[in-house]
Amino acid sequence: MRAGPSQEEIRRHNLGALLRHVHLSGPTSRAELTNRMGLNRSTIMALTADLTAAGLVREELPRETGRAGRPSLVVRPESARVYVFAFDVGVDRMVAARVGLGGTILDRRETVRRRGAFSLEEIVGPLAAFARQMHRRTRPDTVCVGVAAAFSGGVGRDDGGIRFGPNMATVEDVPFAEEMTRRLAFGLPITVGNDANLAALAEQTRGVGVGCRDLVYLHGDVGIGGGVIANGQLLGGHLGFGGEVGHMIVNPDKGRLCGCGSLGCLEAEVGERALLEAAGRFGPQVGRDAVRAVVDAADRGDVVAQAALSRVGDWLGLGVANLVNIFNPEMVVFGGMLREIYLGSAAQVRSRLALDALPPSREHLRLRTSALGDDATLVGAAELAFSQVLADPLEVLARAGS
Repeated sequence: MRAGPSQEEIRRHNLGALLRHVHLSGPTSRAELTNRMGLNRSTIMALTADLTAAGLVREELPRETGRAGRPSLVVRPESARVYVFAFDVGVDRMVAARVGLGGTILDRRETVRRRGAFSLEEIVGPLAAFARQMHRRTRPDTVCVGVAAAFSGGVGRDDGGIRFGPNMATVEDVPFAEEMTRRLAFGLPITVGNDANLAALAEQTRGVGVGCRDLVYLHGDVGIGGGVIANGQLLGGHLGFGGEVGHMIVNPDKGRLCGCGSLGCLEAEVGERALLEAAGRFGPQVGRDAVRAVVDAADRGDVVAQAALSRVGDWLGLGVANLVNIFNPEMVVFGGMLREIYLGSAAQVRSRLALDALPPSREHLRLRTSALGDDATLVGAAELAFSQVLADPLEVLARAGS
């Protein structure tokens, strides 16, 4: 017979739960925390005292109460003191940020990534330099509690190595996490996740999907990535490669060649190149600005651009219908370049859903665009970096401080 959790395990869980509430919701009164967590006031007082003593939160009087009687103290995250480093490696850009507890971006650097042959040094070098620059600007009393990166490719769950990345021209088994950890030399291992998976988590915790437990996020960045959240949990798959919805075959007979080597993948029919070629605009200008130019031209009445969006939107709708039939999500979120493509082809997407999605599965479905915009993947990386301190605040803080 297995013994129940010890008092220390319960305390550790409650500390993490309280810190998570404050991290995600911002300044929160003790009274509200009492209601949310279902604990008594004295327990909440003891938990906040522990987190305050550790320098993770602070308590202060509310600015305005509007009520008679003694006001409930407000618990605020120590955003300026406790932070993580978050990195976002996309096809065309690389971003590094120092993000404070509570999700506040304290410092940020960004550079263009050249398309072409993959070079680990050309990615790790600039990102590590950005991190060192930002680290030198921090106060002596600050502490870094995590480091994480979002990468546009298939990421191994156990070692953070890159296993595939058709649009990044990667070779197999790139030791990205290992090399970043070595170059940063912060004494903290870097955790790496697929960019679309992390963006799905970001939208669920801080974006348009807050409170949604069944969500599919579709991310456009030259190709198409996806993240699936079912019953509140990210579906990662056996080895961490789950959610690669861009490589779902939608046009096997006459499909376009995908970077992965297959014919008719969703990303081959919907991605950047498919849209630009259909619009007669594939050439020197590529990337999100080129995609936005097609959408803008269609809005102004360009019939070629309109036809291109209609074609791509039809394939996108078929892909979404397949996902709706399989996962029955409450919400589908379009992010990255797909925000513009969806907004320009919403009629075609909805028409396909009406034809191909099962009526019970689409009945209450909501289609939305990303609330976090181009920062969804970066925000997801930051949340991944914070995950350990939210699970065991005092232990992680002590380890980071030492």
